[in-house]
Amino acid sequence: MNKTLITGLLCAGLLSACASSNPDSKYDFKSDSPKAKAGLEVPPDLSLPSQQDRYPLPATTSALAQQQAATQAGSKPAGQAILQQPANASLERAGSQRWVSVQNKSPAELWPLLKAFWQDNGFVIQNEDPEIGYMETDWAENRAKLGAGAIRNMLETVGLGSVMSTPERDRFRIRIEKTATGTDVFFSHRGMYEIYINEAKEETRWQPRPTDPELEAVFLERFLVRLGVDEKVATQKLAQATAASPASKTRIENGVLRLDDSFDRAWRRVGLVLEHNGLTITDRDRSMGVYFVTPSEEDAKAKEKESGGFWSSLAFWRDNTKPADDARASLRVQLTAVGEQQVNIDVRPEGNTPLPAKQKEQLLQKMAVELN
Repeated sequence: MNKTLITGLLCAGLLSACASSNPDSKYDFKSDSPKAKAGLEVPPDLSLPSQQDRYPLPATTSALAQQQAATQAGSKPAGQAILQQPANASLERAGSQRWVSVQNKSPAELWPLLKAFWQDNGFVIQNEDPEIGYMETDWAENRAKLGAGAIRNMLETVGLGSVMSTPERDRFRIRIEKTATGTDVFFSHRGMYEIYINEAKEETRWQPRPTDPELEAVFLERFLVRLGVDEKVATQKLAQATAASPASKTRIENGVLRLDDSFDRAWRRVGLVLEHNGLTITDRDRSMGVYFVTPSEEDAKAKEKESGGFWSSLAFWRDNTKPADDARASLRVQLTAVGEQQVNIDVRPEGNTPLPAKQKEQLLQKMAVELN
């Protein structure tokens, strides 16, 4: 590349930077992955068989044609044509937890809309399982934290934007639950940050960072808007849901966490607690009140490096005598209703073998903190 061409590119970048007057959004995510991975596909006019806690995909020829036409016309993001009328949606809250409740819409109707929503917000869908209503994005960077300086704009113009980067990455887990009146939608944030691991600053390592409730709230509000809720109304709903709400009482008795709440609300809330604490829900059966979970990949790696992940905080999971295959052993989280306003929560390894009392109490205490 000759000097004249380089000079021209630099000048073009500077002019572009000077001409740009629109401030960047506070949140402007871009995935590290170049493109989305192939998702689950269903042939036209077929849907997956209905099972317990499983949701069939709406994949009729007419629905696919409508989505493709809307995308080609550029009138709406892919998937938005699925909801022909604005949804009756609200933002619910219990303690510090929030989720979107959509009336008269099935999980199958919302699934393609959710997928398009995250892609339009700069994320790549890494894992998805429509059968159990679970979706996970890949890691993405909030490019807005880089600012809108002339140097960044110049680098973006010449295709070198990736030269500048932040030491943080974010991903989301999305879970949908069918209710008696519609569907509940849950967003769970996971964060990582990069640190130097030697004084010479020659080597770095990615470490888990705490869940960001504000970031979850931002995307819950954006999803309300995608559902057809007016932006001002969505902001108002978020403000109402952010206001203080009565805390639920929790206590640990006889190795069981007792939560003063209805089973329906407890089921929703426990699912969020598990995800916020670095656990991946691999399966669930609401009729039996059971979640099956494993530590997330990031926390499993943190355990191996003894860097303070959720599982490494429990001495039981640091037992070096256990085989490596047990690093991500499954847990069974059992919810049992006791009357109308109390739920008992028990945790056992898969196979119902008991956890040591001390380590089990540590785990239950972590859950109780967020449920209060």
